[in-house]
Amino acid sequence: MNLVAQLAWRFRSGKRQNGFISFISASSTLGIALGCMVLILLLSVMNGFERELKNQLLSFIPHAEIYAYEGSGLEDWQQQLDRLSSDPRISAIEPYIKAAGLLQKGSKMKAVPELVGINLNYSKNNRLVQQVGESHWQNFKADPNSVLLGRAIMQQLAVKVGDKVQLVLPQISDDLSFSAPKSVWLNVAGEIAIGGELDGQIGFMHIQLAADTLGTKTGAQGLRFRFDDPFIANSAIREFGFSFSQHVFMSDWMRTQGHLYQDIQLVRAVVYVALTLVIGVACFNIISTLVMAVSEKRAEIAMLKTMGARDRLIIQVFILQGAVNGVIGTFVGVICGVLLAEYLTQIASLIETISGAKFLSGDVYFIDFLPSQLRWSEVLFTALIAVTLSLLATIYPAIKATQINPAEALGQH
Repeated sequence: MNLVAQLAWRFRSGKRQNGFISFISASSTLGIALGCMVLILLLSVMNGFERELKNQLLSFIPHAEIYAYEGSGLEDWQQQLDRLSSDPRISAIEPYIKAAGLLQKGSKMKAVPELVGINLNYSKNNRLVQQVGESHWQNFKADPNSVLLGRAIMQQLAVKVGDKVQLVLPQISDDLSFSAPKSVWLNVAGEIAIGGELDGQIGFMHIQLAADTLGTKTGAQGLRFRFDDPFIANSAIREFGFSFSQHVFMSDWMRTQGHLYQDIQLVRAVVYVALTLVIGVACFNIISTLVMAVSEKRAEIAMLKTMGARDRLIIQVFILQGAVNGVIGTFVGVICGVLLAEYLTQIASLIETISGAKFLSGDVYFIDFLPSQLRWSEVLFTALIAVTLSLLATIYPAIKATQINPAEALGQH
């Protein structure tokens, strides 16, 4: 052990160590550990929500859409689909027709803002098949007058698989006046349980039936896109849309569901700022600890200076003494944060089982469990912030220790 480490250890654990200084020192270590632990844990929760948003919600809704301005539909959509399918950024592309109508079963009615007609020859949504179930999916494929409905819609209409429901679609003429609505009877082939508000808004039917009912002459209202990276949807769909000769509308998931992603990013930013400040406040305790330690060890510092110790040695001693608090607190906080983040879902489930309460309701949110995804880059960044702030906190007390006058300090002592 070199001289700097020996002196730092003697100053830290000497018999004359003031109890109040020890308490402030321990509180600084605890504060840094708590800040690091909570920061890692909350960032992991935000990462988990972002992952589930991508894997759950974005596996059902399209990442982007291009749809015709004219009511007759998208012209030459087969050729456009073939042309765009070669783009390596696209994982799936399919034609669709979207309708907003009213479902009725007996005296009960439910508005459905997104009843989507899909073409099973192009649809590659395996998540939809998994949700519906293979047997119900086969029934849907076999019956051109069948429909798949969200769980909340089926509950509000009090229908089950195999029942019939009436779909009422409003009709708008060229002069924007309403005419007599069209209605069609549909067989409920399966239930969709996406989670959250989408369960009460979405349904799927066959595109040919939708085209015949709505009078879409081209057979498709537009194209739905799924990308390998959903976060490029905003720029990519505009690139595709401007290449169409026909007037089209362009939309992406950030417009329809982007508020969820923006909320996650906002909470992430607030967590970063708030808990970094918590770590910073804990580091102020290091300053207090070292300032009081310098005052208490004036005589020892004076003796070191009379023995030839340079200012650089004294600065290193007090920086090391204060850094110990930061390093220990960071280490403990990182270990606890990583362990909690790794097992948060299981811990939350256990608490829910014991207490009988739910942290997240599947009727409100798109997931019904507390997700967590640990990113080691964020762990390292958190540890770096904590250690850096704790080192910066030692500079002022260390410099103050070098300003002690040996003759004055020894004379007072």
